[in-house]
Amino acid sequence: MDYIMRRTSKISFLMALFLVLAHLTSCAQDKNKSTNSKSKQKMEWNKLTKEEEAIIVNKGTEMPYTGKLLDNKEKGTYTCKRCNAPLYRSETKFESFCGWPSFDDEIKGAVLRLPDLDGRRTEIVCAKCNGHLGHVFEGEGFTAKNTRHCVNSLSMNFVADKK
Repeated sequence: MDYIMRRTSKISFLMALFLVLAHLTSCAQDKNKSTNSKSKQKMEWNKLTKEEEAIIVNKGTEMPYTGKLLDNKEKGTYTCKRCNAPLYRSETKFESFCGWPSFDDEIKGAVLRLPDLDGRRTEIVCAKCNGHLGHVFEGEGFTAKNTRHCVNSLSMNFVADKK
């Protein structure tokens, strides 16, 4: 009988703990939903195609050597496709033969570096909207800065300098 009482007490305690945690979690979710909806109302982003959304929102990668900005040699600024924030200047673009546009430096404060989910690489995202750009690699020796931002063309627009 004593065993049954202890077991019933443990079950009652666990159920009460579960209910408290469920309540706290649901409150936190409601708070986050209202915060997210407010920030989305303040920040209006460009409409994306399904392909762009797969890259920028869902952190995908376009096929190598298919991006329209890969061979671009014009002078200008590469901007975020989602929010139009300036990301890179054409002077920092170089040929790395990797299949994606490569840059050895970003516009100051424009790009955030985050640990990638794979645990090996470093993801780069737009500092303004957190849109996925690609990955950054260091120590490859392509340029004097020894850095390569490997960026999806679908994550960017290009604005040519005025002549």
